Amino acid sequence: MDTLTHTLMGGTIVGLAAIDPTIEPLSIGFASVVVGASLIPDIDTVMKMKNNAVYITHHRGITHSLPFTFFIWPVLLTALSVLLFDLPALNMYLWIQFAVFLHVFVDIFNSYGTQALRPITHTWIQLSVINTIDIPIIIMHVLFFILWYFGMSPVTLFIVLYLVMFIYYVTRFFIQSYLKRQVEHLLPNEYIKRVFCMPTIRFFEWRIVTVAQSSYYVGRSFRGQILFYDRFTKSPPIEEERFNRIKQDKNFKAFTFFSSIYTYEVTDISEDIVEIRYIDLRYLKEGHYPFVCIMHVNRHTNEVEHSYTGWVFSESKLQKKLAEN
Repeated sequence: MDTLTHTLMGGTIVGLAAIDPTIEPLSIGFASVVVGASLIPDIDTVMKMKNNAVYITHHRGITHSLPFTFFIWPVLLTALSVLLFDLPALNMYLWIQFAVFLHVFVDIFNSYGTQALRPITHTWIQLSVINTIDIPIIIMHVLFFILWYFGMSPVTLFIVLYLVMFIYYVTRFFIQSYLKRQVEHLLPNEYIKRVFCMPTIRFFEWRIVTVAQSSYYVGRSFRGQILFYDRFTKSPPIEEERFNRIKQDKNFKAFTFFSSIYTYEVTDISEDIVEIRYIDLRYLKEGHYPFVCIMHVNRHTNEVEHSYTGWVFSESKLQKKLAEN
């Protein structure tokens, strides 16, 4: 989820802490530590300062893993809460643990997902039923604080809020399942291997990518009606020698590590250079696929001379980024 939603969730845990007689929930120490615990798994965002490849590979990785969720973050923040604010260690550990767990748990429901079961497995868990920025969830949390301000019990509000959110999540799962069944009716002559239904910021609008035997279908759903915009025939494999070179490129590794469905295009740039552009099909927006990995490859040696992975909304900016890498 986005930073605002994680912050608001941390605030609701501060309200729930009214049930703990050893804690003063609204004290600066307790509130700051618990809200900080709700945000700390995303500290890996600083890796974006290095480059996109590092950020894409590691964001929501180790900082959302089992050791960090259940041991490292709770122990570290509990120690700080005791040293800085003289708060009770056991109680703080439990509240911090809850805040960190809730952060990681809700992240698995969006399209980006997390490596929450690392080190058992590095597989991304992406349930794709909630958009990263989900307006109804934000509104529900803002309403929580308004009602708390006007005197309602934050404990009661917490129970009601998360019960409503549970129903909301289940509803989103049913909508997603319905859309997948609709795709099968729309493409009766295709052998469908997998259907990706991913939410957008609009409640009734979903991204749809269908993996068939020989093609990819890309479209959107509007209030249950599915419209396909593009169909891509699956490209043949790149020649082995060239592929063995490009698969060592750091940007290619990052792209294929993160992207679960993509195609590629090869374009001649000059007598010596070909451009290989891998395109993530999940993020069609206004006729454009902005998440890509682009490599300029020497056609004679198959060496990658320049490469870039990330979000591209302008071709001129892309060429500038390629020149910098």
